[in-house]
Amino acid sequence: MQPTLTTLPTEPQNPGLRDRPTKLFVETTSRCNFSCAMCVKQSPGILAAEGDISAATFAALLPAMGSLEALVLNGLGEPLLHPQLENFISQARRQMPPTGWIGFQSNGLLLDAPRARALAAAGLDRVCLSVDASSPETFRSLREGGELQALEAAFSALRQAKLKRPGLQFGIEFVVMRQNLDQLCDTLRWAAREGARFALVSHLLPYAENSRSDVAYPDSTEVALQFFDRWRQKGQDTGIDLGRYYHLAWKYSRTEEEEQVINLVAAMRREAEQLGIFFNLKKLLLIDRAWLDRVETTFAEAEQVAADLGLDLRLPGVIPKAQRRCDFVEDGSAFINWDGQVHPCYFLWHSCSCHASGWEQQVQARSFGLVGEQTLLQIWNSPEFSAFRRSVLSYDYPFCYACTLAPCDYIQTEQFEQDCHVNGEPCGSCLWCMGLFQCLR
Repeated sequence: MQPTLTTLPTEPQNPGLRDRPTKLFVETTSRCNFSCAMCVKQSPGILAAEGDISAATFAALLPAMGSLEALVLNGLGEPLLHPQLENFISQARRQMPPTGWIGFQSNGLLLDAPRARALAAAGLDRVCLSVDASSPETFRSLREGGELQALEAAFSALRQAKLKRPGLQFGIEFVVMRQNLDQLCDTLRWAAREGARFALVSHLLPYAENSRSDVAYPDSTEVALQFFDRWRQKGQDTGIDLGRYYHLAWKYSRTEEEEQVINLVAAMRREAEQLGIFFNLKKLLLIDRAWLDRVETTFAEAEQVAADLGLDLRLPGVIPKAQRRCDFVEDGSAFINWDGQVHPCYFLWHSCSCHASGWEQQVQARSFGLVGEQTLLQIWNSPEFSAFRRSVLSYDYPFCYACTLAPCDYIQTEQFEQDCHVNGEPCGSCLWCMGLFQCLR
């Protein structure tokens, strides 16, 4: 009689569907020593109490760290303000596998040589410092409370600490805006001279209405822009100017030539519907093409500078992507608030208001449980959190960003319940999954 082979259950390939998180983002504190204009803490609609994670709450997370790939120790605040940061790192280092890394983002103001050595000795692997300009004046205007000279001191401290821990990596995050785009390449050169080995470049997420004009990306996806350009060219080939559409749309009596404009837009909309392309004609007509070319040229130059310097550069898209991907859920991430609340992603980590889509949106934090009342693994495997991640990974939600009806009553509400696709996740109005924003992850 032939022996039978027992088939062992295989772990799901997608980390978001596994029985434990692969990455943890832990907010050690929500306090900060800067008042950066681009930060969510300056959002008029921010609803977040200030506090530090307790030793007990952090200890409750340790059992879930046995197979972690990454532990990122920052949230709203400045991690270096927490007096137990080194203890947390050493505790996590003992629990995590050797291949897992521990890091955080910082403004660097408190990172002197003794602190850098203590962090390295505790087991820190990565530090990402916020540097948004090569000019001291521009840096000061963007990072209220900061000085570029302080970052030079922080890099010096990290270089000394690296002598004791050669595997320590450090780099920068650059938030690109209209007022600092021209300083991107010089900032990369400056960072490389300071010893940085990687650079994250992120677009600005405008939390305040007055920062909406600072964003460097257009109000359209790359697919919609390509589609529009094809139809605009078709119109130009026959003498039709699509830019006249909104002047003619509500005109009672139109000439034959004017009717051609209306008919061309109607045909364009029919094809877009057939192809499943979401577009907003008014936004497309307003795109500054010269600025778009400037961003594209600068990003291409940045890639060449990084290649020449041996700098690992991660750039955002020039234009929002239509092919969405939630890196947080795809990577199996969980986000822990300083008070122990468990969240699924950056977008739903804190309640705030933002103007990323050109209108004010109220973002409501989504918590699936409180560490202490339940274990992190119980919360992660709960029916509600598991269903949330499966739904996100289906990517069956609308493009609120490009919708002509936005903001609608589904998303412009104090208590989100569902979108127009009857989903219970507000992912249709999230731009994190469209390749615009970067973080240490």
